[in-house]
Amino acid sequence: MNYLLILAGIQTAAQNEALLEGQGAEATEISLNFIDLAFKGGWIMVPIIALSAIAMYIFFERFYAIRKATKVDSNFMNRISDYIHEGKMDSALALCESNDTPVSKMISKGIKRIGRPLNDVNAAIENIGNLEVSKLEKNLPTLATVAGAAPMIGFLGTVMGMIQAFYDMSTAGNNIDVSLLSHGIYTAMVTTVAGLIVGIIAYFAYNILVAKVEKVVFTMEATTTEFMDLLNEPIK
Repeated sequence: MNYLLILAGIQTAAQNEALLEGQGAEATEISLNFIDLAFKGGWIMVPIIALSAIAMYIFFERFYAIRKATKVDSNFMNRISDYIHEGKMDSALALCESNDTPVSKMISKGIKRIGRPLNDVNAAIENIGNLEVSKLEKNLPTLATVAGAAPMIGFLGTVMGMIQAFYDMSTAGNNIDVSLLSHGIYTAMVTTVAGLIVGIIAYFAYNILVAKVEKVVFTMEATTTEFMDLLNEPIK
């Protein structure tokens, strides 16, 4: 008798273990990947994904453009100074053209204005500097717009999802089921998360690029001061 009870207990434990394994398998089967989860957000995910693509393009395009602008030869101004002291203006201009950076373009414009009043030279350099900074800041306002618009669109999806959920509740009457509300809740939660993720990433990307532009502007101002001091040196 005891043997039969022990055998029945073993069979029951085995059945429970099999049942738990089956439940685990079912849980694995119904798990969602990222793409499936994105589709749960509905059509509102389309503009959010589009904004994320725009933000990524602007960041990488501007990042490499600004990094190129920061590559200035450390010996550049020393060579310019030597050429000006030796009266080799053509060599100085050729050196500026070979560098192709905002700093070299400013110095090139200043060299072409040598002989005119120093205020005119400084004004010409500043005008070129402003143009170059505008080029570096290209599309940065768009990136800032993405950082602000993506969370707002996500919250719009949240409101739309909750409206859908309440509408489904009102039409269901007394037959309210969790699965009936899942569509609206998915839309509400997924769009909020997606919008916040895109907005946060775009915000950090914008500030990284702004910091790099400010670094270039500082270099341009320092080089302009050095060049004007060079022109103010007494003739030996």
